[in-house]
Parts: sequence; structure tokens; C-alpha cells
Amino acid sequence: MRVKDMPPSDQPRERLLSNGATALADRELLALLIGSGSRGTNAVELASHLIAHCGDLRGLARSDAHRLMSVPGIGPAKAARVIAAFHLVRQAQSEPERRRITCSGDLASVAAPLLRGLGRERVVVVVCDAGGAVTRRAVVSEGGGDHVPVSVREIVSTVLTSDGISFGLAHNHPGGSLDPSPDDLELTARLHEAAETVGLRFLDHVIVTDTAWRRIGLGAP
Repeated sequence: MRVKDMPPSDQPRERLLSNGATALADRELLALLIGSGSRGTNAVELASHLIAHCGDLRGLARSDAHRLMSVPGIGPAKAARVIAAFHLVRQAQSEPERRRITCSGDLASVAAPLLRGLGRERVVVVVCDAGGAVTRRAVVSEGGGDHVPVSVREIVSTVLTSDGISFGLAHNHPGGSLDPSPDDLELTARLHEAAETVGLRFLDHVIVTDTAWRRIGLGAP
């Protein structure tokens, strides 16, 4: 049955307008987003197929257009709407209140919204003023699923051009591992040295996954 042929009280849009988004199941919310079904499949059924194809909502949020469009009935327009919606959510989550970095956990918390839910590695620099208040967060590099090229010069330049006094670095491991690689350890040491050279304070370097974080200290195993 097509969604528009359902009784109004059963249609996702009408239920959302009457009772709020919490009254709808995930597949119904997604159905509103994709807008329509395909031949022989209504929008709710298509949304259910899409979630199942990606494993769950987390998998859906991390999927690219190619993966979404491998589901019959999902074309470029529907895939683009889904990707745009999840990106807007990440953007909203990445705008926390101005806060102060007082420990490694603060650094991980500030950087996490820009790092979680991604299928590729990303490096984020968090710039702070003399009092440790965050003045800027910037993505300085992105790469593949298990490696990302990082320029110490670019990181330091970003901090200096942002009038920063101190800074921290965070990057994600999409695979979920919290173990620092040899490159992670080398980068941490080089950043510490570069910061001292130009008179900046290097706060810390942390690894962030979708569920946890870990500090990379100098001399970490």
C-alpha cells in the first residue's frame, strides 16, 4: 500500500505533525526524508530496506552515496538527501558552547563531533587562547580508512594565523582501535618540538573513536 493511501492517522507526516518526531519509528522518519518509494515498495518499506542494508542507523550515517544507491529504489536525489541530513546533524553537534580545555578529556569532547561517524581518518586542531578557551576548531587533513597525511607546518600555521596561544590535536580511527600507530607517536613528538620552537603551548594529542578516546602522550607505548 502506498503511504498516501493509508489512513491519515497512520501516515508518518501526519503523525509527526500531530504527535512529534518521537512518535515515529526510525524507518518512518527516514521515509519522510527520502520522500517516496519505488515500484512496488512504499517509502516506509524502502526506508526499512535501506537501514537493513547499512546495518543500522550508525552505518547509514557513515555510508557514502555509492553504498546508498546500491539499494534498489535509491537514486542520486534520495541518497543526497540522506547524506545531507546526517551532515547537518554533525554540523549542529559540532557547535558546542565556547569552552575551556583543562584536560585531555576536554580536548576529546570538543573534537569528537567533527570526528565521529566517519568512514575515513580526519585530523582536527583545536586552537585556544591564553586562558585555554577554545577559539577555533579546524580540519587540517583527511585521508583514507587507516591513514591520513599530516603536515606539522600546516598545523602550526593554522594556530598562528588564528592568533592561538595553545592548541591540541585530535584524530579518529574509523576502525575503532585506540592504539596509537608509530606515525601517531612521531607526530606527537614533532608537534611538541615545533610548538616549543615558535612559542606555542602544545596541550595534547588524542585518538577518538565512535565510543571512546585515548591520550597519546610523549613516550606512550
